[in-house]
Amino acid sequence: MTKNFLTPHQQNELKKNPYVKAVSNKAITYTDEFKRLFIAQSETGKLPREIFEEAGFDVEAIGITRIHRAGTRWRTAYKKR
Repeated sequence: MTKNFLTPHQQNELKKNPYVKAVSNKAITYTDEFKRLFIAQSETGKLPREIFEEAGFDVEAIGITRIHRAGTRWRTAYKKR
């Protein structure tokens, strides 16, 4: 778990993104659609940061560590299926 908490303002901004299911001060839950999009674009060689930015996310607010961990989880789950 990250020690970088999301501010109420950051949470409100994230909630506006169609790829976000839920958000709290500690966690962001992404839609399955975004996870599939991430995997597909990742397989073409696109960097995680680029994928998130193009999907309308504020990478600085989310944090690069949080982005990389999410990507790792999603790729691992995808390979298991």
